[in-house]
Amino acid sequence: MRRTSRTSRTRKRFGQHFLEPAWVTKVIAAIQPRPDDVFIEIGAGRGALTIPLAAAVRGVVAFEIDRDLAATLGARGVQGLHLVEKDFLDVTADHVNQTLAAAGLSDATEVRVAGNLPYSVASPIIFRLLDLHAEGVPLTDATLMLQHEVADRVLAAPGSRDYGVLSILVQHCAEGRRLMNLPPGAFRPPPEVRSALVGLRFRAPAPPVLRPDVFASITRAMFTRRRKTVANALRAYSPGGLTPAAALAEAGIAPARRPETLTVEEVARLSDVYARVER
Repeated sequence: MRRTSRTSRTRKRFGQHFLEPAWVTKVIAAIQPRPDDVFIEIGAGRGALTIPLAAAVRGVVAFEIDRDLAATLGARGVQGLHLVEKDFLDVTADHVNQTLAAAGLSDATEVRVAGNLPYSVASPIIFRLLDLHAEGVPLTDATLMLQHEVADRVLAAPGSRDYGVLSILVQHCAEGRRLMNLPPGAFRPPPEVRSALVGLRFRAPAPPVLRPDVFASITRAMFTRRRKTVANALRAYSPGGLTPAAALAEAGIAPARRPETLTVEEVARLSDVYARVER
């Protein structure tokens, strides 16, 4: 996670806000690193979190999009650190596996994640982590610094105003909890929003679905029209000529309900109805 010195510069296009030392200590304590752990870090910055994390674990593979920050950190020769200058959104499962192998960590059966995520791309990065887990990368958990509102959406319960696509797709494949809240003053420069540290523990999808791609498509289709009833929200989604009314009846969901009232289990049932038609 990132922190600036007085002479360092931030780049607005990367959404850089660097964590102050006192808060780094609190974040490390929340992560609870162990000597045998292998970590992927998203956004190493100048190494405020990277360096103490690398000292506490077996190895850290850190992704940093800013070439200047990557060069500065790389020049420090941190033991146990394998630094990759790359946008994490472009990372594939094959690339992660190859990078772990290059770092001498290919035998890791569990990989943990830490990151101070740029607010503008936090949701896509979380979705990338979910995809990597689904594609076989042995991710066990992730400790992520997020904008407070994004954290609310990740952890939201059905029926709340924050419940939506991010809530459902994350909660289908992970258990989440809020570890701490951080004020703007925890960063330099201070952001205009509050932040939160969220812990995610990845697991197999619960309940399992016939086609994860259909599950994601159904979820996104409903929440692009979240103010409408489920029946109306699904009108644009009718593969194989299946009507929303018929799909909802088979899934046991009342058509007059709103998308934000559906549980993950109900969305999974509805997804499987559509998946059987799309086969």
